[in-house]
Amino acid sequence: MPFVKNTAIEESARCLLCLDAPCTKACPSGAQPDRFIRSLRFDNLNGAKAFVKNCADCSAPCMTACTRAKIDRPVEIRQTAEYIASAAKDAEPKVDLSMTFCGLKCENPFFLSSSVVASGYDMCAKALDMGWAGIVYKTIGFAKMNEVSPRFDILNKETTPYIGFKNLEQISDHPLEENLAILKKLKENYPSKIIVSSIMGESEDEWTALARLSEEAGVDMIECNFSCPQMTSHSMGSDVGTNPELVTKYTAAVRRGTKLPVLAKMTPNITNMEIPAIAAVNAGADGIAAINTVKSITNVDLDSFVPTPDINGKSAVGGYSGKAVKPIALRFISDMKRNETLENVEISGMGGIETWRDGLEFILMGCTNLQVTTSVMQYGYRIIDDMLDGLSRWLTAAGYSSVSEVVGLANKNMTDAGSLDRDTVTYPIFDKNKCIGCGRCYIACYDAGHQALDFDSKTRKPVFLGSKCVGCHLCATVCPVNCISKAKRVAKKH
Repeated sequence: MPFVKNTAIEESARCLLCLDAPCTKACPSGAQPDRFIRSLRFDNLNGAKAFVKNCADCSAPCMTACTRAKIDRPVEIRQTAEYIASAAKDAEPKVDLSMTFCGLKCENPFFLSSSVVASGYDMCAKALDMGWAGIVYKTIGFAKMNEVSPRFDILNKETTPYIGFKNLEQISDHPLEENLAILKKLKENYPSKIIVSSIMGESEDEWTALARLSEEAGVDMIECNFSCPQMTSHSMGSDVGTNPELVTKYTAAVRRGTKLPVLAKMTPNITNMEIPAIAAVNAGADGIAAINTVKSITNVDLDSFVPTPDINGKSAVGGYSGKAVKPIALRFISDMKRNETLENVEISGMGGIETWRDGLEFILMGCTNLQVTTSVMQYGYRIIDDMLDGLSRWLTAAGYSSVSEVVGLANKNMTDAGSLDRDTVTYPIFDKNKCIGCGRCYIACYDAGHQALDFDSKTRKPVFLGSKCVGCHLCATVCPVNCISKAKRVAKKH
């Protein structure tokens, strides 16, 4: 049976995204299975088509070479290719993705965020060569770090890894002089890229000195890390970011040390991010970076009773990132862009960006720059290929000529919960021809909804009980084939 969208995407998720992919090396027709599967996996169907060749008469040596077969069975590469060839559109990306952020011209919106993925010259150079527009170098400071081992953990769901990622890393453990030399070398060798120095001090004098030293190294911008949740000193990290007085004091100290644009990186471990953000802007910050990681405990080992990661029988709260934190990040960004004091302040958004679509959502909520870490840790710098291609293709298809045209368009449609329309309702429509009879909608509605569905055991189709339906659309969220849509909105019956 030919693949449909769901099966093709599920099959692409089985791909291990191998280094020096054996499937592509085995292909006799010049197709690139690793690239078209990766593009499909990262939500770039139209971009995937460029790497597909005619597979109809092929014996599929790519599948024989597939590394996944060593685990269970090979990825169904041929059927995936056939789906892409039939479903993808041919529109070429044409949009210039360059943007101006805090007065700096960036070739595209995508930066590496301050973390292990941007913590040395060779790795940063590799990323910049691959198309990232800038890097926010791993936070530097005068303090000497002593890290734990291991220091990472992940949250999985069924067969999906990396839904969430926990880390216990602190700031750079390299000497300050070494980091400054790397920053200087990066800017010298990549003059058109944006090099950002992320800094963290323990006193006003340290913040001022770090800003001055960073500017002397030739960087383009300073990011103040007020938000790392796993620092061992209460005078550093997220404890600073939750204290508007410290944010004010340290931002002002940084401003005394530099004339460069300054970002204040906010912690999500707070109820109202607008308060410290306003404090930072009033003290001289040019923009805001949000969000840093969320304080978390990801898992508990049921044999040892030690939360993970296990560091010699103990663990600690660490920073949580990855796809799972995207809704939290978007909420804080929306709050800030809807605040009249912050509405014109530029934001570098981060937190769960894995695909071009994720990045676009941040832009639509008001961000003019994007930062990425966790998805790079899982998939590598190469994800920039589909981020750039997918975003450009979407803008072209939607009729836009630049990224700046769509900044904040979605945030204009945000309002307070009390202002939402509560006088009308939209009921679900069931496409019985598309329905496969799994009954998931019935189970969800009966056990967690309003018992507005019955189930015909003979036809294995849901029966809509309109008088009980409140239009919550829980049924649609669990449907595996998207056969439930929304009817026209009508006035509620009182």
